[in-house]
Amino acid sequence: MPTPVKSDPRAGRFSLGFSHFVFAGVLALRLWALLRLAHSPLLIPSRGDMHFYNDWAREILRGQFTQPLAFYGLPGYAYFLAFLYRLFGENPFIPGLLQAALDAGTAVLIYQFCLRILTSLRSTPNPQLVGAIGALGWGFFVPAQAYSVILMPTGWFVFVFWFVVWRIVGRDNVPTGLECFLLALLLGLTATAVATILAIVPLLLVALLFKAKSAHQSWQPIAARICALFVGLALGTSPCWIHNYFIAKDPVFLSAHSGINFWIGNNPEANGYPRFPPGLRAGQAAMLLDSITQAEAAAGRTLKHAEVSAYWSDKAKAYVRTDFGDWLRLIARKVGNFWSAFQYDDLSIITNLREQGVIFPGLYFGIVAALAIPGIFFAWRLAPQSRWIFAAILLSMFALLAVFITERYRLVAAPGLLIFAAVGLSILWQAIMTRKFHTVVIYLVLLVASTTAVAWPQRNPSLWALDAYNSGWQALESNNLQLAEQKLAVAYAYVPDNSETLFALGNLRLAKSDPAAAQSFYRAVLNLDPHHKGAFNNLGVIALDAKDYGEAEKWFHRAADVDPRNAKTHFLLAKTLFAKNDRPGARTEIDSAIQLKPDQAEFNALKREIEKDSP
Repeated sequence: MPTPVKSDPRAGRFSLGFSHFVFAGVLALRLWALLRLAHSPLLIPSRGDMHFYNDWAREILRGQFTQPLAFYGLPGYAYFLAFLYRLFGENPFIPGLLQAALDAGTAVLIYQFCLRILTSLRSTPNPQLVGAIGALGWGFFVPAQAYSVILMPTGWFVFVFWFVVWRIVGRDNVPTGLECFLLALLLGLTATAVATILAIVPLLLVALLFKAKSAHQSWQPIAARICALFVGLALGTSPCWIHNYFIAKDPVFLSAHSGINFWIGNNPEANGYPRFPPGLRAGQAAMLLDSITQAEAAAGRTLKHAEVSAYWSDKAKAYVRTDFGDWLRLIARKVGNFWSAFQYDDLSIITNLREQGVIFPGLYFGIVAALAIPGIFFAWRLAPQSRWIFAAILLSMFALLAVFITERYRLVAAPGLLIFAAVGLSILWQAIMTRKFHTVVIYLVLLVASTTAVAWPQRNPSLWALDAYNSGWQALESNNLQLAEQKLAVAYAYVPDNSETLFALGNLRLAKSDPAAAQSFYRAVLNLDPHHKGAFNNLGVIALDAKDYGEAEKWFHRAADVDPRNAKTHFLLAKTLFAKNDRPGARTEIDSAIQLKPDQAEFNALKREIEKDSP
């Protein structure tokens, strides 16, 4: 067993100085990507979760500081964006700049972790070099490059998670009550944007008790520190629960959308990834709206958001109770998904940024996980401090087993895996140099086993279609119809019976001024999903353009039945009725549209036209 070596103050100063180089190097990589993003059509989000956060922030800027019911989506990042927009204008570049700096900070943490682990091993001659390799791995880790510059709270989440772990690993003494409070406050504030950060709280508690026991402290100061920790958590999360319980009178701790996420991750058709059950559309805003509509339809009345969350949670719990064996297999599948080399990026932002030349080619999760697993085995035995890092990785995984696995959710584990990959490769190199061939053989056996497990092929065609579908949508919205045709054709080849792919192909035909072909796709969509609001709306638009007002009215009414709170549907219905010279009906519909979106200029213009010369 290697023995600890005495620390050298000069080595500490060198380490601190080298940390600056690590920070500057990774920051330069992130700034390059951010500048490339600023010159691409992807800077201003048009759909997906980035659009959801951007729109919410703009609503806050317009004065909507509170919600009538509990938050249905974690609000922390949206309010943070609104704060930055107020200071610097509605420019996504500024949030990206801050996130780039935080992501460079994560690289420094990786460097310091490697240094902490390897300086305890006499057999490692150059821990600074190994730490720099681990940090450089983060700099070229492709998912980190992507999620550090877009409008998502992922970069903040990853940095805070590993900063807290560093405060555990980087010190031997018991944290003070003030530090416990401040760390918990930081975790609580981060939880208002990404709730799974709370998975690290058990590790903080265990570390507090373990270090207190090692220092032979009495229970009174430990109890005070634990109280400080929970007070910090309560204060940090207070913007959510104070709003929900006391302003909205809707009893939810953080956000009521946890119920629908629980159901998406735990239902008879779940596959361990965010596969949406029938009736729920993809996309954050659309999915949340559909989940409320379906819950209220089942209840036969309007519901508070706490009741909506309970409705979906109860459905998931019923599935777990009645199909417990199938659910256990689903959990095992999620564990496999977490470690798999298959990249399920539900936003497909990684592929889009690579195709636009925004981010560098580099490392992906699979190769890092395969290299990390042998490192975990060796580091566990040789460097006890590394066990805290492994525990943090496991906690990040366990937090996702309740829902589903995506690339952005499991990104938080990547810094820990990079640490183990760098440490493992260092141990392998030293074993080769010192001719310890039994260590080399053990490492290679573990590497072959981990590579086999991680690279196990994913055979579900619908999963492979995701990137092509999302890229096709992005190209369609950018009016790059040729690229959209190529991408959507690939998605259709994988899953020809997917309603969303057919809907996108219908929109493509509509953009190409081929309404007859578009109609055939929309009708195919309705054969698969009889309540697809988008298909109803677009069939109505085609009929309206053809001046077939009776047909248009039929489709718009069906769209309104599915989603009665969609302002655009009421506007189109008003336009149709006005064209039919049904002024009273048109007036009713345009009033409904304006009530839902009072500041829409085209709605108010149509209302003035309807009321002009009316009796």
